[in-house]
Amino acid sequence: MGTQYSASGPRAGATDGAARGALDGLRIADFSRVLAGPYATMLLADLGADVVKVERPGIGDDTRTWHPPADQDGTSTYFLSVNRNKRSVVLDLTTEAGRAQARALVATSDVLVENFRPGTMERLGLGHRELRARQPELIYCSISGFGSGAGAAIPGYDLLVQAVGGLMSVTGEVHGEPVKAGVALVDVITGLHASLGILAALRHRDATGEGQLVEVNLLGSLLSAMVNQASAFAVAGVVPGRMGNAHPSIAPYETFPTADRPLALAVGNDRQFAALADVIGVPGLALDDRFRTNAVRVAHRADLRDILTPRLCGAGADHWSAVLLAAGVPAGPVNALDEAFAFARKLGLPGVVDIPAAPDDGAAGRPSRQVAHPIALSATPARYRLPPPHLGQHTTEILHGPSGHTSP
Repeated sequence: MGTQYSASGPRAGATDGAARGALDGLRIADFSRVLAGPYATMLLADLGADVVKVERPGIGDDTRTWHPPADQDGTSTYFLSVNRNKRSVVLDLTTEAGRAQARALVATSDVLVENFRPGTMERLGLGHRELRARQPELIYCSISGFGSGAGAAIPGYDLLVQAVGGLMSVTGEVHGEPVKAGVALVDVITGLHASLGILAALRHRDATGEGQLVEVNLLGSLLSAMVNQASAFAVAGVVPGRMGNAHPSIAPYETFPTADRPLALAVGNDRQFAALADVIGVPGLALDDRFRTNAVRVAHRADLRDILTPRLCGAGADHWSAVLLAAGVPAGPVNALDEAFAFARKLGLPGVVDIPAAPDDGAAGRPSRQVAHPIALSATPARYRLPPPHLGQHTTEILHGPSGHTSP
């Protein structure tokens, strides 16, 4: 087993090439850019896949220019967040020579990932049907905003999908404006779905030798990810609305003011509610007919909030978090991101890791600070082999050197 990153705990990820990854021997030709596709391929790269990132001459991935913020070399932290463990090759797909190089790359690959507008890869001669006719074992993952049918022409931007897909309608204060999530959550969820689809297709290929087309889209991914809210409509015809930080089906399950900063209470059952009542000094609250069960607590949510708020304002969020957690009540302060990383570190969970400069970087080499991979595997942990690449850093190596690739 390779050296472990001490900052991330003993199972967070290995640092040297001696440790095998679960996906060692797998090559992915990554034609995606921005977030959903690059996030999916980075997760797979962390698990051992050789990901070759195909970028435009002189420009590269759009997110290379999305700053501030940037690192000490001026590289966008957005780009850095989803492109470690990849090699970058520059190909001009507007030329026949570039397209021929792309086809040669795909011929040595097990998986192709792309998120161009539907129809673009077909126009380039890199469509699913054409490539799989030559390479039946190829797994071809296509990521779009709204599918390849009637929604093919609609640009797939996360904010747009959050709006038209209903997420913003349930996010924000009751009487306020609809609000987007603070990150491009739909892109991230779609990337997760893409990686899951690729792994399922690989399992099928292991059994049959046959590749297939994997299609995911932002809208479908969001509708699935809205889980209970989407089910409320699909099953009961309920169209949910904005409730601030409250929950439509559980109470108290929201944030409350304290003496210093907001506190999140996530009381999921009657036992936890009785413990909450004891800790805040009103044990009889759990016997009140308005609050005996979750269903009646939801019905009397406003009354419950009026009782809890002055009690909780008597001390700070850290105090309440400590005493409530000790009593088995899920509670915690609303942390800023620096506090969130500190909290993870306190718990011994993976947080930030430092990847040293790649050996072939030369004078341009730089280490990269990264957020740790979220999956812990006991036998084949995530590995942090390469920092995010410079634009075209590996073009010569990939196009003119030995492939060194063996299909699994």
